[in-house]
Amino acid sequence: MNHPVIHQSFTIERCYPTSAERVFKAFSDPAKKRRWFAEGEGFVIDSYSLDFHVGGSERTRVRCGEGPSMTNDCVYLDLTLVPDRRVVFAYSMTIGGAPLSSSLSTIELLENGDGTLLRMTEHTAYLDGNDGSAARREGCLELLEALASELSNHG
Repeated sequence: MNHPVIHQSFTIERCYPTSAERVFKAFSDPAKKRRWFAEGEGFVIDSYSLDFHVGGSERTRVRCGEGPSMTNDCVYLDLTLVPDRRVVFAYSMTIGGAPLSSSLSTIELLENGDGTLLRMTEHTAYLDGNDGSAARREGCLELLEALASELSNHG
């Protein structure tokens, strides 16, 4: 079946009471990133890898209980123009092997008093004919909350 592609964008801002370097480390360190990005209650991690450099990839394979496999394949496009302050990446997602979406995302880390303002902007093409933007935004908010927990619990 040929589904129409649905294009959507959103921006989320979240403040963290720590340095931009520390927030950036939570994206670049494989153990830290796996904890807040891939692990979660009810998730079974089939595989996770992170090669954090321009042109590098991140690959996540998870299942929720006995549910279908979900994949997230990412390539890092920019980390160097603004060191420790910006991450630009493209990623695609599948569920049960069926393409779900392709996205271009930018994470900006901006000084904000004694902390860091994280600004995430995402542009997504939903490939299954459904507008998944509300669920994607909610999922990103949950990930940013998990990042907050990582920063407060694992320094």
